[in-house]
Amino acid sequence: MNNSNKKTFHYSRRAFLGASASAAFSFTFLPSRVFGANERLQVAGIGVGGKGKSDFDHLAVHGDVVAACDIDSRRLDVAVRKHPDAVKFSDYRELINQFEGKIDVLTVSTPDHTHAPAAMMAMHKGMHVYVQKPMAHTVWEVRQMALLARKNGICTQMGNQGTATDGIREGAEFVRTGGLGEVKEIHAWTNRPVWPQAPSIVSRPKEVMPVPDHIDWDSFIGPAPMRPYNSCYTPFKWRGWWDYGTGALGDMACHTTNLAFMACELTAPTKVESVNTGPINDETYPSWATIDMQFPKTDKRGAIKFHWYEGKVGNDGKVNKGIKNLPPMELFHGETPKNSGLLLVGSEGIMYSPNDYGADWMVYQGGKWLKRSEVELPEKFLPRNGRGDAGMKEELVKAIRENDPKIAMSNFDYAGNMTETILLGNVAMRAGGKFKWNSRKLSTNREDANKLVSKPYRSQWGFEPA
Repeated sequence: MNNSNKKTFHYSRRAFLGASASAAFSFTFLPSRVFGANERLQVAGIGVGGKGKSDFDHLAVHGDVVAACDIDSRRLDVAVRKHPDAVKFSDYRELINQFEGKIDVLTVSTPDHTHAPAAMMAMHKGMHVYVQKPMAHTVWEVRQMALLARKNGICTQMGNQGTATDGIREGAEFVRTGGLGEVKEIHAWTNRPVWPQAPSIVSRPKEVMPVPDHIDWDSFIGPAPMRPYNSCYTPFKWRGWWDYGTGALGDMACHTTNLAFMACELTAPTKVESVNTGPINDETYPSWATIDMQFPKTDKRGAIKFHWYEGKVGNDGKVNKGIKNLPPMELFHGETPKNSGLLLVGSEGIMYSPNDYGADWMVYQGGKWLKRSEVELPEKFLPRNGRGDAGMKEELVKAIRENDPKIAMSNFDYAGNMTETILLGNVAMRAGGKFKWNSRKLSTNREDANKLVSKPYRSQWGFEPA
């Protein structure tokens, strides 16, 4: 492979965790500093193609770009056109090591399987981070990220941009103040997958392809087991593969269930069940799935049943293309379900968000649907942003400048709880059946399911836990 896109620096590479997950060393923590109002942040980006480019561009306006990383040199070159002084990398480990103490904040918008290794390495070195949804590839990784951010006072934000809209915050206020009465059920759905996976793909390709000169394949594989290059994996198509993506749940639930988590102040579930999931294979996510969860009663609300629907039931990729996997139609009261959405079913009404991000919603009460503008809203008590995706970065920068991680509303405490829950759905798909969940111990009552809560890492690509 031509590695002309890869800059090599002479430094002593530190050891990383291997498959045993035993600690090899301790990183030196660089405490966060308080920035002056006009002081420029030193910015970097890891994964700057596709969605990563907008994340990188949004953050870049708040400082000076010093470095950027992508496994595809063509995408990397495009991303840094406005930043001629940025040092380019294809291996995020080299970027983080070379710029230790020189980066204030960075984006991590890589495939899901490298979110945690890159972000954890950066946070151990005192860097603030913006990480695309979902936070990580496994439940254990999510917990480590939240613990480390809290321990080291790192300002964080997960990229579920609906969090910054006024609509989702208004909806949360409406529900929290009793607008729906007592919420008893949550239903969320998506038309994903819209990328290649089961049933059309259930095994690895047999064709051997040469690695393109502009791709650093070793860095794409990262912590996953090595396999030969094939164009079926990247870009974007990695989402449907167990080794790299988190499927439809990981791609969309951090958006579509966000309003539910914020409005109902959901904690961790205690029971998780795969109730209707397509055939499972060793390589890709199934073509459809329905996941049920039970959230226990808290001092703020009663117990809540949660239902997730994805894909098309019965899709065999051949004759039967399947039917959309949706909540019971009677819950829509005449409304036509969009391709993805959310229903909150309360004792005094139903909230329906036909928007991927929870930015807009309506309420069914008194035998009719009321638009968001037609319901009586409580006095606002959540801060407003209203700037969408760019606002997520603005909130993170404000948190950094004021040294207050809570300013970023999708920080790793909030987003971590949500992402752990979402990824438990993937555990249920793969394990099948039902299990009980102990959030404190990060364990189930089934040994086979416990093995799916975490994973081993390829040599030199693991990370130090919190």
